[in-house]
Amino acid sequence: MSLDPVVLFFILGLCAGLVRAEMRLPSAIYEFLSIILLLAIGLKGGIELSKQSIGDLLPDTMAVVAMGFVLPLLAFPLLRYIGRLEKVDAASVAAHYGSVSVGTYAVAVTYLTAQQIYFEEYMPLFLVLLEVPAILVGIVLVRGISKNTRWGKLLHEVFLGKSVVLLLGGLLIGWVAGPEGVESIAGLFFDPFKGVLALFLLEMGLIAASQVSCLRRYGLFLLGFGVVFPIFSGLIGGGLGVMLGLSIGGTMLLATLAASASYIAVPAAMRIALPEANPTLSLTAALGITFPFNIIFGIPLYHKFAEYFHTIGG
Repeated sequence: MSLDPVVLFFILGLCAGLVRAEMRLPSAIYEFLSIILLLAIGLKGGIELSKQSIGDLLPDTMAVVAMGFVLPLLAFPLLRYIGRLEKVDAASVAAHYGSVSVGTYAVAVTYLTAQQIYFEEYMPLFLVLLEVPAILVGIVLVRGISKNTRWGKLLHEVFLGKSVVLLLGGLLIGWVAGPEGVESIAGLFFDPFKGVLALFLLEMGLIAASQVSCLRRYGLFLLGFGVVFPIFSGLIGGGLGVMLGLSIGGTMLLATLAASASYIAVPAAMRIALPEANPTLSLTAALGITFPFNIIFGIPLYHKFAEYFHTIGG
């Protein structure tokens, strides 16, 4: 199967960044693209939520949140005792890998849409929910439950950070307005979604290339961790998707969420809560290794996971 054009845009940015071509988008344009993507994902999820009973979704949301706590707890000992990272760095990287990547999710949705594979469109709710638990786990692993932690500022960053506010805001608007109400703004948020995503991934490829050069002391371990742990997490997410009764597309999306690593919300939170952590390690792993792996190879792999789980589960 040929690569989707949006993936080719990412590869173009990655290659251009590696050869140090001058292709960076102006920061204002990159910011605008990210806002459009976050709101579009939230709006689509909100429209679907308006058709669902919130009570019916509650058990699923609780299970997904539980996964958000478990994944960083599984990552931490690997980073600490096999990778021999400092405790604070291991906790920070683990938090990144317990959280989610909006960009990876958007590419996975495009992948499913291009192949006309059904998925539960309330999945953005899980995207929002998975932003938070891993951050809390990462902090507690280092600080414990300490009064010295700046919880007020931290919770403000976590719950009122740009990505969470835009995703949650989009969900609420889509939920309140419903399909008919949102139709009037579809020309901005839905129709050009794939083109916006392509430009966003072009810039992400350039940023990812800038992180590759940071692989030094922990380079070989981070390379292995940044590929193997997402596959392991994807298996967990895929297995949970089948247990929750999700479709093949929904199972694949949950596997993708579990396998992705945050490069927006968690770095901002770690900067406040664990300022002594080395952000280069986390961003190199999440953005320089895992993000490219997931975009190019991981998403089709997680689709295979979903198909296999449904075959043995059915």
